[in-house]
Formats: sequence, C-alpha cells, structure tokens
Amino acid sequence: MKSRHPEKIKNAISILKKKPDWIRTKITNSQIFFKTKEIVNKNKLTTVCQEANCPNITECWSKKHATFMIMGDTCTRGCAFCDVKTGKPNALDPTEPFKVSKAVKELQLNHVVITSVDRDDLDDGGAAHFQQVIVEVKKNNLNTTVEVLTPDFLKKDNAYEKVLDASPDVFNHNIETVPSLYLSVRPGSRYFTSIELLKSVKTKKPSIFTKSGIMVGLGEKKDEVVQVMDDLRMADVDFLTIGQYLQPSTKHFPLDRYVHPDEFQELKNIAIAKGFLLVSSSPLTRSSYHADSDFKKLKKARDESLLWHQHQ
Repeated sequence: MKSRHPEKIKNAISILKKKPDWIRTKITNSQIFFKTKEIVNKNKLTTVCQEANCPNITECWSKKHATFMIMGDTCTRGCAFCDVKTGKPNALDPTEPFKVSKAVKELQLNHVVITSVDRDDLDDGGAAHFQQVIVEVKKNNLNTTVEVLTPDFLKKDNAYEKVLDASPDVFNHNIETVPSLYLSVRPGSRYFTSIELLKSVKTKKPSIFTKSGIMVGLGEKKDEVVQVMDDLRMADVDFLTIGQYLQPSTKHFPLDRYVHPDEFQELKNIAIAKGFLLVSSSPLTRSSYHADSDFKKLKKARDESLLWHQHQ
C-alpha cells in the first residue's frame, strides 16, 4: 500500500503522548452529522475535516459546518505537522466549482470556508481555480459569506490577486508556527512570505477581513509567539486563531507538550491587547472552527471599532 507521507518514512519514531482530559470532542446531533457526510460524499468533495484528521469533525459536521478542500487531496509540500496526503496531484477538476456551490446550497450554509492543498505544480498555485469556486458559490448562494484559507502562492508573483478579484469576505492564510521552527516544521514555506501575503491582501482590499492562525506545543517559546502576534499586527491582520498541535502519527513532528487552557487564555489576553479585532485561543481551536459565528463577531467588532474612532 502506498504511503500517504513518503517524505516521512525515514523519520525517527516519536511516541504519541496521552491526551489530557481537556481535549475532548463531541457529537451534538448525530442525524445532522451523517446528513452532512452524505452531502459531501454524494458531491464527491474533499474536506480538510477528513484529510487533515481534524479533532472537531464530529462537532462541526453535526452542526452542518464543513470546510471544503479544493484542488484534490494531494499536497505538493510535506509539512512535518500535517496529515494531508503528499505526492503528485491529479489535474484540476473543472466541475469542482459547481460541486462546491451545490453542496453549499444543500447544506444551507450561511458562511462557508474553502481551503486547498498546496499546488506548486500549477503556474498560479491554483489561484484562478480558487477564484472560479468563489464566484460560483456566490452566484448560487446569494446570502452566503465566503472565507478562504489559501496557500502562500510562493514564487507565483501576484497570483493571490486572482483570489481577491472574486471578493471573498475573509482571507485567511495560516502562519502555523514561529520563525525558528520553520525549517523543521514548514520546510517548503517562508515565514516572511506569509506575512507579506497577508499584508498585501489588506493593502489591496482593506474591506476584506484578514485572518491567520498558529499552533502551539511544537517547542516554541512564549516570547516567539508574542513576536508572531506583533508581525501579524504589522500586517494589519484582523483575526488570530491559536490552537494546540496534535501529532497525527509517530512519524510526524514530535509534540513537545500539551498547553494548558490557562496559557491559551493568557495568549488571548496578550493578542487582544495588541489590537486584533478577534482572537480565538483554546486547545481545540482550528482555522475554521466556529467560523460562522466568528464572522458575525468580526463584523460587530469592526463596527464598534469604527464607531469608537469616530468619537475620538
């Protein structure tokens, strides 16, 4: 059987640490969970919920929240933390924009998150395909807001502008970890390329909410996390997510430690003080976790901020 992660085969085995009692997930409505699964499978769609082995899949799918992963299930990069399959991807599916749009309609989503694998094999990194999916979703779901979680489009010039041209409501690109861990955790990516992407998006389209996320528990130091916050604020990022790294297998990047919920609250307090409009920080926080309700909070926070500045 072909390995999902050929680049990790020679890695040393790192024993999985027992999860603490504060990391628990739940099904809130099993009937809706299986209905969501049926719609995803019927439309032959890929979700990051499944491919990245997300701990929140039961809770989210039982609320009809699914994050669609476009451009296939195979990534051209081999990040040490990620459980998405690595290898040579298939050609793009030209019908995918219609399939995603149809599934969004069937699930009656108010807010949809669309992400993708890295497609370094494509001239534009898949930006035009992202654009087509957003356009199709918006065309057939007039009241649905769209959030994208994109790759970094490394060495693809200004390809990200194609995504912006489709006017997503939220542009998310995850920073993932601190600069000192990039070579070992995200070897195919560049920290300041990601910062620059987020900054460019905000400069080009100030009305779009920007968002980024970081994992903790990889061996980073607290002051390094605080520095990432500062860098993201310099890029005018609106929304920060901070979650616990969960090691997918013995061959993945070794988990350093489970971070206590109190530390997540402390990091949240620091981030809010630095000026983020919204901060989600907890062991089970993930990029698209509670994205629907968080989008409403984002809009409210921006309105309140604008009102405050008008009265100064």
